[in-house]
Amino acid sequence: MKTNNLAPKGLFLLTTLLISCFMISCNGNKKSANQIIAEKLDSLFTARYGENTPGGTVYIMKGDETVFEKDYGVANYDTDLKIDANTFFNIASVSKQFTAMAILKLHEEGKLSIEDNVKKYFPEFKADFFERIKIKHLLSQCSGLPDDRPRDDRNFVLTATDMQSIEFFKELDKINFEPGTNYEYQNPTFQLCYAIIEKVTGKGFEEYMKENIFDPSGMTETLYFEAGRDIPRMAHGYIPEDEAKTQWKEYDYGEESFFGTKADGGIYTSINEFVKWEKALRNNIIISDSLKQIAHSAITPVSGSTFSSYQNRPHTSYGYGWFIEEVPGWPKKVYHTGDNGGFQIYAGRFPEKEILVLVFENRNDNSRWNMVKEIDAVLKETGLLD
Repeated sequence: MKTNNLAPKGLFLLTTLLISCFMISCNGNKKSANQIIAEKLDSLFTARYGENTPGGTVYIMKGDETVFEKDYGVANYDTDLKIDANTFFNIASVSKQFTAMAILKLHEEGKLSIEDNVKKYFPEFKADFFERIKIKHLLSQCSGLPDDRPRDDRNFVLTATDMQSIEFFKELDKINFEPGTNYEYQNPTFQLCYAIIEKVTGKGFEEYMKENIFDPSGMTETLYFEAGRDIPRMAHGYIPEDEAKTQWKEYDYGEESFFGTKADGGIYTSINEFVKWEKALRNNIIISDSLKQIAHSAITPVSGSTFSSYQNRPHTSYGYGWFIEEVPGWPKKVYHTGDNGGFQIYAGRFPEKEILVLVFENRNDNSRWNMVKEIDAVLKETGLLD
């Protein structure tokens, strides 16, 4: 009897084909990480904002790939402008990292040293403790300087500039702790940096920042707030007027205090512009990688400070212009938050994973940190932080 050698071979090919078809079918039904992220985050932010209210724009990037991008809500009720990735928000204290990078650039160029004491640049300041306070203390929120800006003049509170806001330092006769020994989050210390940049460069602060920080990063539209200045596609900040959140009132310049200062929180920019900043940081366009790593390191412990509650959570420190979060089991996070008027901003980076998370909001009535924890959990669940 003749043996048919083709039968086993044909059976093998048929079996292989069926397995392949099954795998294709299964893979076709399996959701990608990006699809899971999109569904979960869209559900989160849709519930967060509701309909026809101020909202936000959300952007997540890994490497050069956009993982999630979506816009929600109204940017400006007067013009009915809707929020999108080109809408300009006041990013508030997220502005501090730009000022810090300018100081570090001047340090790297040898035009100043972050070891210089403050008295060197402000001999008119009377107190001797300014000789113990160094520029690096200003950048890392450990100077010990109090915020004693006068608040009894409402007009001053609403309109004060950077230079007006540091006048009180001339007569200041006390500090809260010895420089470098504790954390206290302050804004006027960055306004001192504003003046130092002008003194060292001989240029106006805004001129220097545009020529040396914004333009080299490709942020050609980014600018600082100034009363009467035209800001492209500008969102207003809003707060609810009623408990049901059906009515909203504008809450930014003219309604909120110290909105007119720049170095500590005056930048207006968009998500699309900020992505260019992220790429400039990754590519070390402004300063060297070695100095950037120092800026992104834990310099001042934030956790447990008795002087400041801002971002005072476990595993948190401050670098030069950024908060640093190092939670066991998670990659290092380098981030900053911003709060000014109705604006609520979050800009977080996981540098080792090349992940950027941006949420720019023009309302501040929802918990930012609960939102951040939910975003991080989704990124971890889908393997992006592995």
